Amino acid sequence: MEPGEPREPREPQEPREPGLEAEAAATPHWEKANSVAPKRKPKLPKPQNAVTIAVSSRALFRMDEEQRIFTERGVEEYVRYQLQHENEPFSPGPAFPFVKALEAVNQRLRELYPDSEDVFDIVLMTNNHAQVGVRLINSINHYDLFIERFCMTGGNSPICYLKAYHANLYLSADAEKVQEAIDAGIAAATIFSPSKNVVVSQTQLRVAFDGDAVLFSDESERIFKAQGLHGFFEHEKAHENKPLAKGPLKGFLEALGRLQKKFYAKGLRLECPIRTYLVTARSAASSGARALKTLRSWGLETDEALFLAGAPKGPVLEKIRPHIFFDDQMFHVAGAQEMGTVAAHVPYGVAQTPRRTSPVKPAPPVQ
Repeated sequence: MEPGEPREPREPQEPREPGLEAEAAATPHWEKANSVAPKRKPKLPKPQNAVTIAVSSRALFRMDEEQRIFTERGVEEYVRYQLQHENEPFSPGPAFPFVKALEAVNQRLRELYPDSEDVFDIVLMTNNHAQVGVRLINSINHYDLFIERFCMTGGNSPICYLKAYHANLYLSADAEKVQEAIDAGIAAATIFSPSKNVVVSQTQLRVAFDGDAVLFSDESERIFKAQGLHGFFEHEKAHENKPLAKGPLKGFLEALGRLQKKFYAKGLRLECPIRTYLVTARSAASSGARALKTLRSWGLETDEALFLAGAPKGPVLEKIRPHIFFDDQMFHVAGAQEMGTVAAHVPYGVAQTPRRTSPVKPAPPVQ
């Protein structure tokens, strides 16, 4: 779209926290989790009352060697290997910092609302054999994660269980399962490791969304492909006051907004531990109003809205340092990865055909 300089986040919200550079060279805080006395675990919320995030085992942990054994030597050797190494915790995977940030938000919510069940609930959703569950449990306890709900389907697809677990979002490293979830009307994305490790906030959850075909439907992208840039601008201007239809992740932004308002009610808007971003290739003057008015019509907002007018998203995301960024185009996912962002592909809309760009090589696991 039109060239333009993207607006960087306002200075008070600069993602770098005091001592962040020093933290980058230090051992991640989750590596030290098993060296302290175990904390008393909080009460588990009822699934229907919580914001449920379902993650696959390969999204939460790095299982590259295990996946290689499964692919080359079959399921029996895979299970045997897992049993032989079940006391060795997995390394953190791409969804790991996101899950830790969810738990940090939960801690703040429970301090403010001790009796509320309106918190994040993480479910491990995997097609692993139940025998592998011991190593997964050991890894979860090693990192002091609060994940009590498991679904291990022994080779069958776990997608049919997502609605039973009241999942608001499903993250997986398996693109086929993610597509299956999207087709079933469930918010889902294929998560990729970044090409380099970047330190993210440990006290504020940061989630960045593309607009079209992620928060919104792909209506405008279809116009752009069919009529070109000029036709797209004319269409958006003519329909500026007509809200776009919802996209697959609209419900997840809605859930984040609901939890944000619990902090606002306590006078903590500026100190809210959840921050959301709209990072879109749209141009602000030519097509931005419809996106913002659509969010307003839904009673939703993002803390920051970055209209890039076709410029690369990676540099802006590098400044934001989100725990996860959702986009429907693999081109933008790959660009985010290259700049150190954990990016997730949402396989929805006209941009999915006819081909997808391969992700870049991930960073080595954190030691």
